[in-house]
Amino acid sequence: MRKITLSNGKTVEVECLSCALTSGLIEPDGGVIIETKHFHAHQDVAYPIEGLVILASKRHIKCLDELTDEERLDYINIMTSIRKAQREVLGIDYIYYFYNEDTTHHFHTWMVPRYDWMNEFGRSVESVRPVLLHARNHRNTEENKHKVLKAIEALRSALT
Repeated sequence: MRKITLSNGKTVEVECLSCALTSGLIEPDGGVIIETKHFHAHQDVAYPIEGLVILASKRHIKCLDELTDEERLDYINIMTSIRKAQREVLGIDYIYYFYNEDTTHHFHTWMVPRYDWMNEFGRSVESVRPVLLHARNHRNTEENKHKVLKAIEALRSALT
C-alpha cells in the first residue's frame, strides 16, 4: 500500500491509484469526465490545473503494446475527443502528452494544457515538472479550485 496526498488535501492508501480511480473506490475531485468500456478520464488528483486530464486504462497494464486492438482504437478515439473538447470548450491551444511505462500506477496518459501563466517556467518539456509543482503548492486556492471544477463540468458536458 502507498500513501498518496490528493489535491484536496486528503491522503489515501491504495496499492494502485489508477485502479482505485477507475473502479470508483476513489472519486476524483469533480468526478469522472468521461468513461468508456476501456478507459476512464478524470482531472488529475494531485495538480489543480484547469483541463489537465488523466486518461487511464481500466485494465491494469503497464505498456502501450499490452493494449488489445479494441482498447487501442478506444484509446485514440477518446483521447481525440477529449483534446477536441479542451480546444473548443476551454480554449486550450497546446497540450503536452505524457505516458511512461515505469510508473507506479498502471497505463495512463497525462494531457497537460499549456497556459500563459506557465511561461515563467519555460516553454519546453523540462518546464512541465516545475509547472506541476507550482500548481500543487500555489494554486490550491478556493478560486482556482472553482475554476478547475467548472472546467471539469464543461468537458463532461461537451463529451456526453
